[in-house]
Amino acid sequence: MEPYTKISDTELFRLLKSGDERAFTEIYKRYWSVLYLHARHMLHNRDSARDVVQEVFTAIWNKAADMELSVSLKAYLYRSIRNSVLNTIRKEKYESHYLEELGGFYEKGDFSTDSEVDFNELKRLIEQEVELLPDKMRQVFQLSRNEYLTHAEIAERLDISDLTVKKQINKAIHILRRKLDLPLSVLIVYLNIR
Repeated sequence: MEPYTKISDTELFRLLKSGDERAFTEIYKRYWSVLYLHARHMLHNRDSARDVVQEVFTAIWNKAADMELSVSLKAYLYRSIRNSVLNTIRKEKYESHYLEELGGFYEKGDFSTDSEVDFNELKRLIEQEVELLPDKMRQVFQLSRNEYLTHAEIAERLDISDLTVKKQINKAIHILRRKLDLPLSVLIVYLNIR
């Protein structure tokens, strides 16, 4: 077999699908720097760009056997980087907004027994509404929030897909938010600190 550096992207991808680590290494060497520059140009942050590229390559290695390409490998990699960058930007905007709201709370100095009572009441109301969720949705939601299982772990335990787990959790949050008439940031804070 000729050296991996001489093999086409199509052939490298075929080898990667069969678990060939050297094919993965060649794809990594071939595309890491250009993908990093692309991500850095979009994010204006070296560390975030490095993380995005690493996440994309990790996902490719983990999912290679099941992947099917409808475009060239190069196009697929660029699209994956773009999508990952957009997700990173969305996450950073959300975190920034959340921190601003949290900062406003601290600036007001609302650290009193009343706040603790309000939090306990909110906790009771949320738990009450969680109990009213449809059975499967409640089960998925509680495994995620109470047992801190990942989507993959929940999917395996309940013999359902990761996508179903994600949809059930998102629906549960949407229902709770609507029923309790809470801003998403307040609900997320509660769900993350329990």
